[in-house]
Formats: sequence, C-alpha cells, structure tokens
Amino acid sequence: MANLRIILADDHPFVLLGLKSTLKRCEGLSVVGEARTPTALIAMLQRTPCDVLSVDLSMPEPAGEIGDGIAMIRRIRRAWPSLRVVVVTAQTDAAMLRVIASDGAVSVIGKTDSLDELPRAITESARGARYLGRSVAETLARSKQDNGVLVSALLLSKRQTDILRRLVNGESIAQIAMALGCNRRTVSRQKREAMARLGVTDDPALFACVRACGTLLLEPEN
Repeated sequence: MANLRIILADDHPFVLLGLKSTLKRCEGLSVVGEARTPTALIAMLQRTPCDVLSVDLSMPEPAGEIGDGIAMIRRIRRAWPSLRVVVVTAQTDAAMLRVIASDGAVSVIGKTDSLDELPRAITESARGARYLGRSVAETLARSKQDNGVLVSALLLSKRQTDILRRLVNGESIAQIAMALGCNRRTVSRQKREAMARLGVTDDPALFACVRACGTLLLEPEN
C-alpha cells in the first residue's frame, strides 16, 4: 500500500504534536496537514488531498461559522464521502459514541487510549474497516442498551455490513456476488465471518440480530 496521506485536526497544539510524533514513527503514514479549528479544517480539506482524517470531536470555534461535534463530522462525510475518518475524542457517553460509530467510514478512539492505537485505527480505516479504541469498545460494552449485539455490529467491515443488509432484503448469495463483483465463495465466507462476530449460528438468528440492530445494519451508507 502506498503512503497514506493524513490530516490531523485538534484544537490543542500539544495534542497535535503528540499525534504527529506518533505517526512520524510509522512507515507508510504521512501527515500532509494540521488544523486547529473547524473552519481551518474545511479549508484544508478543500485544497489538500488526503486518505484519512484524524479529528477531535470537540473543537469549539465561537467566532466561526462551522460548528464542531457530530454536525461537523456529518458535513465532512457529505462533502468527502470517500474520505475515511478517525475521531479522537474525550467523549465517554455511550449513546453519543454509538451515533458517531454508526457510520461505517468513521472509526473512534478515546483520548485515554494509547497513542499506539492511532496508527492502527488509521490503517484499518484505510482498508475499509471500522476501528474502535479500547476505551470506546469498553464503554459500549458496559452500556445496557447495547447488550453486546450493537458492539459486535460496529466491528463488522463495510463489506460484511452490505452483505447482511442485502441478505435481509431478500437477495441470494448469487445475486449479492453479482452486485458486488465477486464470487459466491467470497460472499459466503464474509457471511460466516459476520455470523461468528455476531454470535449466531443460523439464518433465522442472523436475520433477527440484523433487524435488532436497526438502522446500523439495515440502512445503506450515504
């Protein structure tokens, strides 16, 4: 894989310094820009091509026209749909973390996690996977509302999520393979791996699990 181009965004200069220093030690990762406000970040994304954005969820800018938080992440995802995003956050509310991570192109790590998780999150995101930092996964696992199922669903790859959605919508393995441009063995393998992740062993249990996850698995990504 060619060098991944990364933009870092955080309103704390020392945090930016730490993130950049961590990534500089990693082969195949190149920091191509830094931003400290939402306005500066949007301007940088408009002029600087990148593969992965590492961004703080909270970057208050009282005088700016662009807000931060989930609204900022959604704005970026709409404008740059192919961009992979790694949110680095101090947020510990399980409901908020669930909303952030429900987007298959967005990975989430906590600011209490080891800095070593950042390069892993970036690399996995670039490969099309969703990465959850240790603290984020633990927070979701402790949430009674998740009950373990949504946490597992969040760890499915984009391809696995798409396959499950298509299965529940009535498509056959052969139809899915044709739609995705792969062979049936690949679809069957991805299905088996997703079932193992969700802890189910047959189709009725799989379909019930997918439906229980609601929009997280049933709605296609924008």
